[in-house]
Amino acid sequence: MRFEFFIATRYLRAKRRQAFIGIITGISIVGVAAGVASLIIALAINNGFRQDLQERLIGSTSHVSLLRVADDGIKDWPPLLERLSKQPHVVAAAPAIFEQVLISRGARARGAVLKGMIPADERRVGDLLNTIKEGSAAALEETSPPSVPDSSETKPLKNPATGNAVDTPTQNSPEESPDALEGVHARVAAMPPIILGKDMADNLGATVGSVVLVVSPQGELTPFGLIPKYSRFRVVGIFNSGFFDYDSSWAFTRLSDAQRLFGLGDLISVIEFKVDDIDRADIVGQQLEDAAGKGFMTTNWKEQNKALFHALNMERLVTYITTGLIVFVAALNILISLIMMVMEKTKDIAVLMSMGTRQAQVRNIFIAQGVLIGVIGTAIGLLLGYAISYVGGHYHIISLSPEVYSIDYVPFAPRLMDGLFVALGAVGISFVATLYPSWSAGRILPAESLRYE
Repeated sequence: MRFEFFIATRYLRAKRRQAFIGIITGISIVGVAAGVASLIIALAINNGFRQDLQERLIGSTSHVSLLRVADDGIKDWPPLLERLSKQPHVVAAAPAIFEQVLISRGARARGAVLKGMIPADERRVGDLLNTIKEGSAAALEETSPPSVPDSSETKPLKNPATGNAVDTPTQNSPEESPDALEGVHARVAAMPPIILGKDMADNLGATVGSVVLVVSPQGELTPFGLIPKYSRFRVVGIFNSGFFDYDSSWAFTRLSDAQRLFGLGDLISVIEFKVDDIDRADIVGQQLEDAAGKGFMTTNWKEQNKALFHALNMERLVTYITTGLIVFVAALNILISLIMMVMEKTKDIAVLMSMGTRQAQVRNIFIAQGVLIGVIGTAIGLLLGYAISYVGGHYHIISLSPEVYSIDYVPFAPRLMDGLFVALGAVGISFVATLYPSWSAGRILPAESLRYE
């Protein structure tokens, strides 16, 4: 053990006549520990939100999307999709249609994004179909030409007694004959299938087997004016991705049914791609745009969620600044503690210097003492911060409102690199706080200090 370090540890352990200095030293250690622990927890929450949202977004949507600049749909898309799917770094490609619709059931209605897709292709670029908790996506497989009539000719199901629209009958009523019920069941079974998000299904009161009315604002012109197109769909599944934005406002149906509802013919609105490196999605997107030719443009998951991740980066910066102030206050306590220590140990310093101790060694004694306080506080803070982060991330102890935060719990994702930066910062600030007291201790004159002793 070096001489300076030995004296510094003795000063920290010794019983002083002035207990107030010991109290300030203890407060300094607690302050550094609290600041470090707070930073670790805050950064773990920030990383958790970023990681959780990124995983959900990337898992639920495509990495790159190709669409027409003129927004008139993509014609002759099969050969284009086949050609672009062979581009470098492209793992999978899938056609899709996105349109805003109104989904209603009885008196309840909900705005939604209806996505028309091919299930086999959709599973290769996204994971939402893999989160179906009730029902199945098997009904969306296009094994045979649809037998449902065109949406413009679809008639609402009526209750013979009340004249109101009804869902699938569950039992015989006195007014309905078995043949009539069998006909109603056949009509329901012939309806195109749809999969709803869990929160949307709850708001509509829909379950697997329910019938919902889907209204498209892309109406058709008639002698009576523009009339919205509508069609009745049979709920065959309910997905629960855990991401509120999708669970509350997304629905899936077959590509052909969506084309029929929106009157698009064989057009699609977007080709979605999954790439092998999500961090290079913008570069791959530019390559796909060039390969597609004039009149096409691409977007990627970074651009679509740019505002969200910018907000998380800003939150991370603010976290560093505000929580770092706790470590700064602890450093001031270290400064005060060492100044008072120098004042108390003036005679001890004078004796050491009269016995041959150099000024640099005296300075190193108080630098070592302040750094020891910082190291002890940092170690306690790291252990406390990582322990709390682990418990919070493993047991989801803090709940959130998914309507506001999109997820229903506070995610914790502590990183070792963050702990390293925080530890270096805390010890560095503690070291800076020792410079003035150690400089003052090195300037003590033994003769002046011991003149009256």
